[in-house]
Amino acid sequence: MAILEVKDLKKTFGKNPVIKGLNFSMAEGEILGILGPNGAGKTTTLQMLLGILTPTSGTINVFDKDISTHKSDILEHMNFSSTYTDLPWRITVAENLIWTSWLYNIPDRKQRLKKIKTIFRLDKIWSQSFGSLSAGQRTRVNLARSMVNFPKILLLDEPTASLDPEVAAYMREFFSDQRTKFNTSIILTSHNMAEVEELCDRVLILKEGSIIGNDTPSNLAKKIEFSHLRLRVTKNATELDKLISLRKLESSIDDHNYTITIKEKLLPLILYEITKKNINYSEISIDKPKLEDYFLKIAKGGSSEAP
Repeated sequence: MAILEVKDLKKTFGKNPVIKGLNFSMAEGEILGILGPNGAGKTTTLQMLLGILTPTSGTINVFDKDISTHKSDILEHMNFSSTYTDLPWRITVAENLIWTSWLYNIPDRKQRLKKIKTIFRLDKIWSQSFGSLSAGQRTRVNLARSMVNFPKILLLDEPTASLDPEVAAYMREFFSDQRTKFNTSIILTSHNMAEVEELCDRVLILKEGSIIGNDTPSNLAKKIEFSHLRLRVTKNATELDKLISLRKLESSIDDHNYTITIKEKLLPLILYEITKKNINYSEISIDKPKLEDYFLKIAKGGSSEAP
């Protein structure tokens, strides 16, 4: 069942069309990634989903309600966190979360805040002013604020930026658990492709205000035909140089470490020729295409189809 439906969504600033007719939906309990180069329209899209910006045209239905006419009802069960959004600096973490909680109809406010404090490990900074916190701590408080109403739909803009690896891993596990336990639907933007691959069921790729990719992370990665063959050569490196030149392969060399870009279907042939030419190596690895490869191709101006 679709918990969110976007139809022909457009946004124009002056004469500049920023969002050019988006159509997508999100199922209940789905984690949906929205990726794109800078200026693709990700932030504008999120702001329209939250009712902060009014679309030039098109519709956004959340919980089977039009956000233009049921904004208050919808936002009671939605929330948002961004690394780039600050809370009031002069008041404490506790005060920030307390006043935020009053924006929502929470039956037991004291118990809810106690739970949020525990989940997001805020005990040591609870009485500190927001402005005195490190970037990572502020990110953690922003994430805590976004969960204060235990939303059915959560929008996360770069949720683990500025967090140290251990806390970032904890946060990813927490959001995954929210989906599993409470069927929470999450929209995620991130420049961390490994994070997107780990968390997201499906990914939308935006470019210049249009959706040019809509699939699972693994299926998008498969649109890239090229893999990377990595070898640490110990004998007959000149023969490998000749083979690379003959086959017109893209490669890079760092000392005796070769990285060769090659179509996956040609890998068995190249490995056979390496063996036949008595090219010895002490290490070998094959990196298959990842979501990041697809994203970089799109960002650099490639089409959404395989090369």
